[in-house]
Amino acid sequence: MNPTAACLAPTPFIDADHPEVVAFARAHATGANDRERAVALYLAVRDGFRYDPYRIELTLDGLRASTVLAQGYGWCVPKATLLAAVCRAAGIPARLGYADVRNHLSTERMREAMKTDLFAWHGYTDLWIDGAWRKATPAFNLSLCEKFGLLPLDFDGVDDSIYHPFDRAGNRHMEYVRQRGAFDDLPLASILETFRELYPWMSAASGTDPLARSDFLADVQRETGV
Repeated sequence: MNPTAACLAPTPFIDADHPEVVAFARAHATGANDRERAVALYLAVRDGFRYDPYRIELTLDGLRASTVLAQGYGWCVPKATLLAAVCRAAGIPARLGYADVRNHLSTERMREAMKTDLFAWHGYTDLWIDGAWRKATPAFNLSLCEKFGLLPLDFDGVDDSIYHPFDRAGNRHMEYVRQRGAFDDLPLASILETFRELYPWMSAASGTDPLARSDFLADVQRETGV
């Protein structure tokens, strides 16, 4: 399906008209065409903002693109939102894609909290480049991949870039079990409904978030020794 005007418009979550988002796009959207500019923006978002799955705030403010810029970190959903926002700001049609994945590589603390290896609503970004939608996942920054022994997930603007099936040692890392589709804005109500069912401890009302006072990078360093 060809992009509509909504794929270039700012939204409450994809705040592509925010001054800092516009400035970031202007600074990093380098290249002679949309493909080159999209790749440059992908790398800037992937590596310029550290992945942190311990800091999940399921609110408008916690998930919007400009919040990632202000904080310097995010998990897969807001980082995908940031990539969509800066691409829209650069004139590249973008939307948000989601899938349920099984993640075979996470910290011990996170596995204990999740009670499952199923990560629902894993976020990526759909970009319209050279007449087709191309999937790009900017979640895992390069330095984190090096610590975990993962090959960095690259994006060339031609092939989809959506998962790490194996780590450097050939161990299973991630597999996609369900596609949830593409959206013009972040579907918070649907995400909250699923999370309440699968991860009830994430609810603000529970007051028992086992990750809230923990440090993801410290846990990674302790478990990997890197």
